[in-house]
Amino acid sequence: MKTIAIGVGENENIIQACHIFKEKHPKTELKLIYKDEDLVKAVLDDKIDGVVRGSLPASNIMKELKEHYPNLSRATYVNGNEHEFLLTPVGIDEGVSVEDKFEIAMSCCDFLKKVGKKPKVAVLAEGREDDFGRGKEVSNSIKDSKKLTKLIEETSEDVKNYFILIEKAMDDNCNVIIAPNGRVGNIIFRTLVLLSSWPSYGAVTFGIDRIYIDTSRDQSIEGYVRSLILVNELTED
Repeated sequence: MKTIAIGVGENENIIQACHIFKEKHPKTELKLIYKDEDLVKAVLDDKIDGVVRGSLPASNIMKELKEHYPNLSRATYVNGNEHEFLLTPVGIDEGVSVEDKFEIAMSCCDFLKKVGKKPKVAVLAEGREDDFGRGKEVSNSIKDSKKLTKLIEETSEDVKNYFILIEKAMDDNCNVIIAPNGRVGNIIFRTLVLLSSWPSYGAVTFGIDRIYIDTSRDQSIEGYVRSLILVNELTED
């Protein structure tokens, strides 16, 4: 029997999600964890097959995990009837440099290939290409997006720079969306998933040899159920 550990914080939607999941997956053992440090221990425990952050806060957990896995990064897995893609970076302190975003993009491509999908990468910036010169931050973001696109092109992955036109990337069915930085990615996540109810399986965590799905502490019952389903599918009996 496989064992999945789940963090329980103030949002008790995660507890209801566990009950719903357990009804359909009785052979999977669920272990509820109420402290940050205990969840980190669960991630490092060989007897635990997979971990879902649930509704525990992220900051302390990610800080502790990065001491063991310094190259940790995340990508939110959005999967609905019309759209399926990985959105990254989504941590507010992630994706700071072009090199950071390149590594995350490659991790996303590797993940999609493992689940039998062909990566199609969209690079975003904080303005259109002809917005260059409209402020230092906008110009730097546009320059960085071009550098990142070139780096990904050199790996022979399918990639296009959409600049600020995320709607075009969606129309073209891109399945890896690279935000300009983690703050923008986090806002996109909250707008799509928490505000507009796009279905998300949580954030797949890269740079770690464990199965760990990072979830928002504000997620719905249905959202937590999807995260449990994803961990269950990724873990082996």
